[in-house]
Amino acid sequence: MNPLRALLLILTVSILLTQYALALEIHHVEPPNWWVGMKQSRVQIMVHGNGIAHTEPNLQYPGVRLTSVEHSDNPNYVFLNLEIAATTKPGQVSIHFTQNKRIVKSMAYRLEARRPQSAQRKSFSAADAIYLITPDRFANGDASNDSIAGMPDKTDRSIPTARHGGDIQGMRQHLDYIRDLGFTMIWPTPLLENNQSAYSYHGYALTDYYKIDARFGSNQEFRHYVQEANARGLGVIHDVVLNHIGTGHWWMKDMPAKDWLNYPESRELTNNQHTTMQDIHVAPEERERFLKGWFVPSMPDLNQNNPQVARYLIQNSIWWIEYANLSGIREDTFSYADPQFLKQWCKALLDEYPHLNIVGEEMDDRPHMVAYWQKGARNRDGYDAGLPSVMDFPVVDAMPLVLTQKENYDSGFIKLYELLAADYLYADPMKLLVFPDNHDRPRIFAQLDEDINLLKTSLLFTATVRGIPQIYYGTEVLISSPKERNDGLLRADMPGGWDGDVTNAFTANKLSAAQSETQEFVRKLFNWRKTSGAIHNGKLLHYLPQDGRYVYFRYTAKETVMVILNKSDKTETLDLHRFKAMIKQTQSGRNIMSGDTVNLQAPLLLPARTSIAIEWKN
Repeated sequence: MNPLRALLLILTVSILLTQYALALEIHHVEPPNWWVGMKQSRVQIMVHGNGIAHTEPNLQYPGVRLTSVEHSDNPNYVFLNLEIAATTKPGQVSIHFTQNKRIVKSMAYRLEARRPQSAQRKSFSAADAIYLITPDRFANGDASNDSIAGMPDKTDRSIPTARHGGDIQGMRQHLDYIRDLGFTMIWPTPLLENNQSAYSYHGYALTDYYKIDARFGSNQEFRHYVQEANARGLGVIHDVVLNHIGTGHWWMKDMPAKDWLNYPESRELTNNQHTTMQDIHVAPEERERFLKGWFVPSMPDLNQNNPQVARYLIQNSIWWIEYANLSGIREDTFSYADPQFLKQWCKALLDEYPHLNIVGEEMDDRPHMVAYWQKGARNRDGYDAGLPSVMDFPVVDAMPLVLTQKENYDSGFIKLYELLAADYLYADPMKLLVFPDNHDRPRIFAQLDEDINLLKTSLLFTATVRGIPQIYYGTEVLISSPKERNDGLLRADMPGGWDGDVTNAFTANKLSAAQSETQEFVRKLFNWRKTSGAIHNGKLLHYLPQDGRYVYFRYTAKETVMVILNKSDKTETLDLHRFKAMIKQTQSGRNIMSGDTVNLQAPLLLPARTSIAIEWKN
C-alpha cells in the first residue's frame, strides 16, 4: 500500500471513530445507582445505547471490580457485572467504553452510602393495620401535573376509566388523616410510570421500572412522601409487578433480547387457570400457558427464565426499598410468574432485609390454593416460594355471603367458621392479609346491601381476626359501587380530594350522619387495635356459630379479647356459660367501642344486628 493510501485509510478510520464517539448515546442505565455495604454486593448494570455492545467497558475505582460483561442478541445493550467490596467508599465510578483502545463514551455511576441499620429495617406484621390507596383516586394535590406532554392518557373525572388527577402531593397532604384513623401502614397501588394510550391510572402496566409516573410526581417526591409518613409513625408498602409490563414500556421499541418476553410474536393470553400450578395431572402445555401467557393484550409477559430479566427484577425491588426506605412489599399476580424465579426473588430480598415482610397476591377463593405459596408450606411437590405473607382471598370472597345469607347448617357464619378451621393449611395464619375488599373487588358496603350494621361487623372481624388487616380508602365514609365488579367505579374519587368537592372526608364537612358514624367507628376501632397485645400476638379460639352469632377469642397469657359477631334481627341475651373455659372467673370486661363495663358472669344483652368485642386482663 502506497503511503498516500495508507494515510487516507488512517484518516478515514479516525473520522469514523470520531463520528461513532459523537453518535454513541447512552439512553438508559439501570439500576441508576447502587449502595456500598449491601449484602447484594454484586450488581448487574444494564446499559442501553446504540451499538454499545461493540465497545469494551472498563473502570478503575478502589474496591470495585468489573468481573464480566454480558451481551444479548441486541447490540444496543451490555450488562456490566460489578463486584463491590465491603470496604468500598461511596463515590462516583467512571465507566469508560472503548474501541481500539480509544474512549468513545464515559459515564458516571454513583455508589451511595446506606442509611444506618437499613438492612435491619422493621416491616409490617399483625401489629399493624394497612390503609390501601389508589393514588389517582385519593387526592389531587398538584393540578399542574394532571396533563403531561407525551403522555396520551389525559385526566377526565367524568370518565370512570380515565385518570382523575390524584397524586403524591395529594397523598402527602392527608398523612395526618390516615394516622389519626389508627392505621400504621400505607399501601399505594403502583406509582411507577404507566405511559399507556388509555386506562393507565391503575398503575399495573409499567412502562419504566425506575421512574415514578410524572402525573403522580417524581422519584424525589415519593422519597420525601415516605420520609414524611415515617415521621408520623407510618410505613409505606411498595406494590411490585414482576409478571408483566405495559405495551408502552420503552423496551418494546428496542427489546433487550429476543427472549426478554414470553410469546413475543403470538402474544397468547394466559388461561388464568391457577390450578395448573398444583395439578399433578396437568398437561405441561396448559401450565406453560398459565405462566407464560400475557395477562391481558396490553400487558406483555416477562420471561424470568432469562437470567438477565430475573436479575433486573430482583435488583429493581431492592433498589426501591433502599432508595425510598420502604417498609414492605406487596407483589401483584404472584402465581403467574415463574415459580423458581419467585423463590430466587424472595430469597434475595430476605437475604438483604431479614425482617422484611412481603405479601403476595394469589387471587383464589380456595385456602389450599393460597396456602401453597406461603413460606414453610408443606407442599407435595416440595416447592417453597419463601413468601412470608399471602392475601386471604378465601375469607374476603366468602364474607359478603356469610353476612347476608340466612343462617343454616350450610350457610352463614358456618362458612366463615369452616374457612378459619382450614387455617391448618397455612404455614403461618398470623401472616395472612385479611380485608373486606380492595381495588379488585366491589366495595364491601355495596356487597352488604349498604347495611351499616353489617359493615361494622365486617370491619370488626377484619380488625380482630388473626392476621394483618387492610382497609381500602373511603370505606370509612361509605364509598360504594355496583355489586358486580366495575373497576372504574369501585375505585371512586375520595370525597374532598379535589377542589370544589362539597363533601370532604378529610375535614368531615358535609358528611352524612351515617358517614360520620362509620368514620368514627373506624377511628375508634383501629386506634384501639394499636393497644391490644391479644390481637397482635394472641392465639385464636372459636366456637361453632349458633342462632346467628359467631363467637371467637383472641388471647395471650396476659389478656383476652372476646368477639361476638351478631346477625340476629332480635335483641336477645347470650348465655356466657358456654364460654366459661375462656372467661374463667373473670368478673367483667370492657366493651372496646363504647368503653362500658360488661358483666361476664351473667347473660349478655345483645342489641339486634350489633357485633361487639370485649377485652379484659387475665
